[in-house]
Amino acid sequence: MQAHGTSLHCSTSSLCQPQSSVPPPISRPSCPNYSHRRHCSSRTHLHRGVQCRSTLPTADKEAIAASTAQTPLAAAVAAAAAPIPLPTSCIPEDLQLPPGELSPIDRSGKGLDVDVFRCFGCKKEECRGPTGCAANMWRFNLDGYLREILTARVYDVAVQTPLEEAKKLSDLMGNRILIKREDMQPVFSFKLRGAYNKMAKLPEEVRARGVITSSAGNHAQGVALAASRMGCKATICMPVNTPGIKVESVRKLGGTVELVGESYQETQAHAVSRSIAEGLAFVPPYDDPFTIAGQGTIGDEILRQVGDMDALDAIFVPVGGGGLIAGVAAYVKALKPHVKVIGVEPSGANAMALSLARGERVALSRVDAFADGVAVKQVGMETFRMCRELLDGIILVDNSAISAAIKDVFNETRSILEPAGAVGMAGAKAWLQRHNHKGKTVVAITSGANINFERLRLVAELANVGATTEATLVTTIPEQRGAFHKFISVATVHGAINVTEFKYRYSAGNTANVLWGAGIKVPEDLTGLLDRLNAASMPTVDISRLEVAQLHLRHLVGGRARSFTGSVPDEKIYQVIFPERPGALVRFLDAVCGTYNITLFHYRNTGNRESSVLMGLQVPPDQLEAFAAVKDGLQDTSEFSFKELESDVRQVFDQFIQ
Repeated sequence: MQAHGTSLHCSTSSLCQPQSSVPPPISRPSCPNYSHRRHCSSRTHLHRGVQCRSTLPTADKEAIAASTAQTPLAAAVAAAAAPIPLPTSCIPEDLQLPPGELSPIDRSGKGLDVDVFRCFGCKKEECRGPTGCAANMWRFNLDGYLREILTARVYDVAVQTPLEEAKKLSDLMGNRILIKREDMQPVFSFKLRGAYNKMAKLPEEVRARGVITSSAGNHAQGVALAASRMGCKATICMPVNTPGIKVESVRKLGGTVELVGESYQETQAHAVSRSIAEGLAFVPPYDDPFTIAGQGTIGDEILRQVGDMDALDAIFVPVGGGGLIAGVAAYVKALKPHVKVIGVEPSGANAMALSLARGERVALSRVDAFADGVAVKQVGMETFRMCRELLDGIILVDNSAISAAIKDVFNETRSILEPAGAVGMAGAKAWLQRHNHKGKTVVAITSGANINFERLRLVAELANVGATTEATLVTTIPEQRGAFHKFISVATVHGAINVTEFKYRYSAGNTANVLWGAGIKVPEDLTGLLDRLNAASMPTVDISRLEVAQLHLRHLVGGRARSFTGSVPDEKIYQVIFPERPGALVRFLDAVCGTYNITLFHYRNTGNRESSVLMGLQVPPDQLEAFAAVKDGLQDTSEFSFKELESDVRQVFDQFIQ
């Protein structure tokens, strides 16, 4: 990622020329995948050198058509997909932004027919024109969406959620930060608003045949709940990697679940095909005027709840397919155009930001599924048009910033958001920090709280890095007795630094590498720490922003000892219980390090009053009695307890550490 400015480079055409309301032109370094993409006269290309559909030989086209015409469902797929050209393919790295910077927007767009909204599966001739769907021309009226939002049918199932001040975070950042608690809806997500409103607008005879939808989870629950209230059947197509908590929730609400497709786009294509073949009404999760209007009721509530509308500066909205932000922007910009409506996307799932910058809807060849609720490869047609006209920009946030926002909201509310539900808060923090704003009033929409319990471990690991309250470091120290003690003494001088993690294994060479974590209160703490260690001839590197290190390296450090003999002689392995108090580690090392060589140290702060450390020491036979006295002395303080690994446990460990 560039340290400054914007990096944008996609597969087929040069950057759109900026309009008067668009930020200045930006540089376009070469894309790492650009050389793999073929050029032809068509504007649509597939990723990584696959030939464009428009240039396939006629015989190949006929063969493909014949192979897909075997069943009614396959025929529906072919009929729905045949006239649609392939979109421009991009990867998330094609657009990189510094934290808190707004993305560029091409306000005019390229005017491509594939970006014009038409209902899924629509074949009506009157909808083929440049304005698209002829049944919903109110979309273009000045007050069209405003009227639909004010008359939306959402409160049969949805509730007006609170707008709460995040007092701790507001005090910390010097701004008034408000949280719109959509995680408190009956299905723990805003999605039921749009789903119910869309279904309520369907003719009764259409609903009676049943509805079908595609969803990564939250929209699915909204459709299932709406169907149960309306007394109709709902079929929910979900990607095969959908979190189990969301699948089970849909089933409990009465929905019939079909797991199909590796990505949301594959799942949606299947659902649309079934809707055509079986005559079922498709309920779009975001790309539909009535779905958008249902989500727009959140904007109505925000303006009513905020108190002084004129004092509201910005609203930060999570962006996946774009339905939520399109609805909020339509309402807010109609009544209070001075309020900034800013979208927030994960940096690894930035389809809307890329599309707005290029002036056309692009398709991501891959997405980061960490925030699965907003991980879409291509945004909606109507949502793209509205966002291009109404948004002030998009902010990109990484997974550690999202995790830090989950922790922030938990500290305020004791509620645990799903990653997609926290991207709005992550964006609000980044924007306020980047521009050094003070005294602003902003709203962050927390859009959902359907998180798998198993994901909490990863969120917790990334949260402190994202909040810059913990640094992950690699330090090289001499492989000699007493070096460990010296290292800790230099690092934690005057108790300035709290060690949060420590992983080391004996090496037979002259030096050893240690992966460790340090608690950081202010950026100057980290700067001073690096300066002290480097000045003491213990080279140290900050790897906090390397997400792959957070996910994998920290769990790989240690392993087998690098010893000339194949094992460490006279090594004892202990499980030591440490108190989580400042200075405890130094007191322990004062008692141990002068005589005994530490060969293994594996520790991670658990947030408890005590933590377990796996430690190895070289204790020659003639020093066993003396070491027993050291152990007894430490245990007598009631701070530490030792337990040597029993023989059967040690045999298991030796398979991996010797």
